[in-house]
Amino acid sequence: MGLYQKLKQSSFVKQSPTMKLMMYIGNDLIEAIQLEVDKIRIPGYVGNFKRTLKMKYHELISQHEDPPDFLVTNLLPQSRQTDNMNS
Repeated sequence: MGLYQKLKQSSFVKQSPTMKLMMYIGNDLIEAIQLEVDKIRIPGYVGNFKRTLKMKYHELISQHEDPPDFLVTNLLPQSRQTDNMNS
């Protein structure tokens, strides 16, 4: 078995996607929170984190005229992204 096949079968390559909720104010990343992928579809799950971040950074938010932006990212290992695109 070649090195590529061994890497493809390793647990590193087979990791599940990592999803994060990221809060930005302007161009600055303020905080990123790890999300449980299985719970993202539950109503209010992501909203609860957004409310918590808004309360935690209330003072910082009040110093800017624009509201914070939130982004949910799905981070995959590089080799898995390549495999998915080739499928």
